[in-house]
Amino acid sequence: MKYIDYKERRKQGTFSFPIAYYHQTPHSPRYHMPCHWHTHCEIIHFLSGTFHMTLDNSSHLYKEGDIIFISDGVLHGGTPNDCIYDCIVFDLQILMKDNHACAQTLQDIMNHRILIDTFLSASSSHILPLMQNLCAALSGKKEGYEFMTQGYLYQLLGIILEEHLYQKQDKNPESAQQLKSIKNALSYISQNYCNTITLEDLAKIAGMNPKYFCRYFRSMTERTPIDYLNYYRIECACEMLSTKNLSIKETAICCGFNDESYFIKTFHKYKGTTPKQFLKTRF
Repeated sequence: MKYIDYKERRKQGTFSFPIAYYHQTPHSPRYHMPCHWHTHCEIIHFLSGTFHMTLDNSSHLYKEGDIIFISDGVLHGGTPNDCIYDCIVFDLQILMKDNHACAQTLQDIMNHRILIDTFLSASSSHILPLMQNLCAALSGKKEGYEFMTQGYLYQLLGIILEEHLYQKQDKNPESAQQLKSIKNALSYISQNYCNTITLEDLAKIAGMNPKYFCRYFRSMTERTPIDYLNYYRIECACEMLSTKNLSIKETAICCGFNDESYFIKTFHKYKGTTPKQFLKTRF
């Protein structure tokens, strides 16, 4: 879906303030998280429920109170279960402006010479109150919140460095290349999901034979390529039904389903309800 691409193209904040805040509940149209990646960093605070998330090559179950840091370029996505969570997506470049004292360390983070730990809340008691203040500043947007937000981000990085919540680690070149191949296939899906896509098409984009591609793709996303394609299409359909004045048939066609009855059946498989019933819960 265009609003949440595999390489996400959604604009995060503004040009002068590239920091965005999202409070996600089961009623949010962007509640579920298909696998994607972006050039920004992301912090997620899980407020209630659980969230089963895949990060590059590993899967984790996060629960209420957990706070995670997702570095730029990390493929991530997953399924929330009665989960409410806050996301802050930001460009580290904003902290580089006219800042010579911290410039080298920030550059090392952006170049992945410093790899920040994913699971922050398990290691520091200082992270939670800081995250709460950060979310309050971004959600309230009171006068001066831009100063407060950047200050909290500097403080967060300071705590991470002070408490050594990071690693200096070289990426495995073979793993990095395989991940890049999967990202290429996912980008192709996001740009062409309204058209016919076969397993062979995706394997060719990834530069793998279909059998190996299917096995590796499943290890990354916990779905087969075609299952993930249909899941992605249904997520697109949910967004369209929530935001556009389209009929169910029109939505089906826009999402790559030529058969309306098959679309309804597939929608029910992934959402546990029909498109018509889904619409009633939104309006």
